Amino acid sequence: MVSVTPHFFNLIDPVDFNCPIRKQVIPSKSEGVIQAWEDTDPVGEESSMVTPGLVHRYPDRVLFLVTDRCGSYCRYCTRSRLVSNAQGYGFHPNFENCLAYIKSNTSIRDVLLSGGDPLLLSDEKISYLLSELASISHVEFVRIGSRLPVFLPQRITSSLLNSLKSHSNLWMSIHVNHPKECTNELKDACHKLASSGIPLGNQSVLLKGINDDAKTMKSLIHRLLMMKVKPYYLYQCDLVPGSSHLRTSVTKGIEIIRELRGSTTGYAIPQFVIDAPGGGGKIPINPNYVKKSTNGLWVLENFEGKTFEYPSD
Repeated sequence: MVSVTPHFFNLIDPVDFNCPIRKQVIPSKSEGVIQAWEDTDPVGEESSMVTPGLVHRYPDRVLFLVTDRCGSYCRYCTRSRLVSNAQGYGFHPNFENCLAYIKSNTSIRDVLLSGGDPLLLSDEKISYLLSELASISHVEFVRIGSRLPVFLPQRITSSLLNSLKSHSNLWMSIHVNHPKECTNELKDACHKLASSGIPLGNQSVLLKGINDDAKTMKSLIHRLLMMKVKPYYLYQCDLVPGSSHLRTSVTKGIEIIRELRGSTTGYAIPQFVIDAPGGGGKIPINPNYVKKSTNGLWVLENFEGKTFEYPSD
């Protein structure tokens, strides 16, 4: 399955086959190499799906998959089994059943709308889902996960903003991987969302030959801040079948975070995580700044490699 919006396609360098935009959306023969540890459901969502379209893995939050359609299809997509029904998954979420489950479970305080891409739904359908969630007293926090502002910034219309800004507990996570994606159109779209009272975060995937060096990552996170977007997560690439040519080592991710720490503001540094295979959830992976702790004395290492002592029981 190949699908790319004109906006994103126009960011591809027509002569550079190593273009970081090209590598994300144009198929490669390397996708034919399948590793034994790769899985069509690499983070174990199916085992936590309580009703079609609703994943309840963490005690206080659910993942609400509202569509199987995306603006473009990324070659490393965690839900490639599902998107566009390209593999015959047969995705048929029942919104009413999902909403009924959320209403009946008072432990749920956080709902993430994802897919596919929720912003491909009509303004009316988005308004309906947000209004239904707003009517549930124990739901305190609603998020939309979308790459459409990146693929199709023209989607951020006045009508859509009117549908979103009336919901005071709404946040949005976008997905930008490389500085070339940070166009003026995306900046305008993010500023419109932020001006409508919607806090923005970014989730990137660490990808070999695309953003797996500190210089590229620093450029990306600085541009995100200028777009009023907080770098949130940096994901180790999931074990999607045929994605090994895009996966870096975990060590590389730790090295990048270590190089960023101290060389830029803490606001800019995302949390590096692995979404554990088999449904283990997101696990933070950090450089080790604690060198030892003995007899109430902590020996710490800063970004320059210098050590300091901190007394604490």
